[in-house]
Amino acid sequence: MTPTVADLIITGCTVLLHDDQERIRFEEDAAIVVREGAVESVTGAAQVVDLPAVERLDAGGQVALPGLINCHTHAPMVALRGVAEDLPTEEWFNDVVWPIESNLTERDVELGARLACAEMIRAGVTCFADHYFSMDAVGAVVEECGMRAHLGEAFFSSQGPQGRERSLEFALRHRSGRITTALAPHAPYTVTDADLTATAELAREHGLPVHLHASENRDQAEASLARHGVTPIGVLKRTGILDTDVLIAHGTGILDTDLPLLAEAGGRVSVATAPRGYLKFAWPTTTPVRALREIGIPVGLATDGAASNNSLDVWESMALTALIQKSTTGDPRWLTSRQALHHATLQSAQAVGLGDRIGSIAPGRRADIILVDLTGPHTQPVHDLAATLVHSAHSCDVRTTIVDGRVLMRDRELLTLDVAAVVGELTERMPGLLDRSHGKRIQEYGT
Repeated sequence: MTPTVADLIITGCTVLLHDDQERIRFEEDAAIVVREGAVESVTGAAQVVDLPAVERLDAGGQVALPGLINCHTHAPMVALRGVAEDLPTEEWFNDVVWPIESNLTERDVELGARLACAEMIRAGVTCFADHYFSMDAVGAVVEECGMRAHLGEAFFSSQGPQGRERSLEFALRHRSGRITTALAPHAPYTVTDADLTATAELAREHGLPVHLHASENRDQAEASLARHGVTPIGVLKRTGILDTDVLIAHGTGILDTDLPLLAEAGGRVSVATAPRGYLKFAWPTTTPVRALREIGIPVGLATDGAASNNSLDVWESMALTALIQKSTTGDPRWLTSRQALHHATLQSAQAVGLGDRIGSIAPGRRADIILVDLTGPHTQPVHDLAATLVHSAHSCDVRTTIVDGRVLMRDRELLTLDVAAVVGELTERMPGLLDRSHGKRIQEYGT
């Protein structure tokens, strides 16, 4: 019998695999067989020599990893990269970013999303969770460029009930294929308890998750305690948000007293950490990854938007998370390189509600795969492959990016996006976008 033709075979690589306890191991001289956008098998390279395929990738000397996941970002904000530097959080929002965002058009959002997707594909990111405005434009870019995304139309209570209604309408209309959706209230300090309660009710009614900022920093936690008698996590508890599947962005202000509330949520809560931005804003604390993991909360890796982070490089987030956790816990044994890779793969997939589809290279999982070249002088010699990947390799070592079995970048060449055209038009639109002479802002930052 003639063997059926595979859609894609990747051969000769070392593959990062997870066992049934989610522990990481590496399989050398392996091959990955992909059919109908999913991994059919992971086997030895010798076993696929005679297996026919529509496309074959010789990945000799490379490492195959699950595609990285950016668990919280504002992709179109790449258009604002570098416009608000060296400022405290309040000035960053009120004096620069929110006045500029009042100028945003749907075309600006589309161009920003195009540039962001190009950056992420080149950095080995195959999926991102976005929380922003004009998300129809972002969804169209995702569909076209081939990435996977978890999208939410952000809203403030200052927009009235229409903001929440738009978020719901978007979420119901776009949840299919490579796009999943969430309700996206901005944060407890910009969305009232009544609106959060209504959001939780809508989430339960329609089977939707919630993606929002909460306890972003210690100042927010202390201000909430002083004004409302509870922390932002307490607000999420009393409004029912913790009774939904909720992705909390940042959480550097999560207090020890918040941990029982999060533990009681029964595994419905996840947190996204974006450490580079916390360092830039000089926040005194970081996401308490160890404490969250001890109560079973998945912590995914993120970048936040490039206006604050300057980068959409999840690889950098992985290395920084490992280093900062060692420093803040005073324990060089935490986070290990293998633990960091677990956060970057399965935990990140769990954080965005896709733990059953992506985050590992295994039969039945979607074929979201990246190939990493470790032949450069900065990654040699390799004594500990996990440590080399986390602490020596960089995102520029990603040679090939694949989503749903489709190659989006081959040998560093983007196949689905035209960066030069995007940058050209975005540059022309910059004067109008950056104008702050109108004195308006979309919201007032004050916790």
